[in-house]
Amino acid sequence: MSNINTIMEGGDTISGSLAECYYTLNGRRYNGMQFVSVEAKVTKTKKEVPILGKTGKANKGTGWKGTGSGKMHYCSSEFRAAMLNYMKNGQDFYFDMQITNEDPTSKAGRQTVILKNCNLDSLIITKFDADSDIIDEDFDFTFDDVEMPETFTELAGM
Repeated sequence: MSNINTIMEGGDTISGSLAECYYTLNGRRYNGMQFVSVEAKVTKTKKEVPILGKTGKANKGTGWKGTGSGKMHYCSSEFRAAMLNYMKNGQDFYFDMQITNEDPTSKAGRQTVILKNCNLDSLIITKFDADSDIIDEDFDFTFDDVEMPETFTELAGM
């Protein structure tokens, strides 16, 4: 029996700035180079289940909801044009977002996740700040499906 504990090497962490992001809106694929950060999460919905013979209740997963948030530089009009079309004509817009994380230093390799049918909750239609060096904007969204065509390689010791 060995008492040696395998630990993660610092170089196997993933640099956040080396990610790639592409989005497809109205049939056109864009390089999301204006995005500063994106975070998407899945929250399970659960139902409490009473169990005979137990004083507590169990929990059963019944579904999920996909939500996300991000920040982007204020320098593109594609989403604003789509929002304006929604405001004027009632035609909502959905987009897919593909995010790949890969750091050549890490033995974890790369992971690609595609968020499907993303829908913005709100959007800044115009903005200025005379006291700011860089103008950016925060955004929130929902999504209703996910694909993961590439997964990280399992690191040694896991």
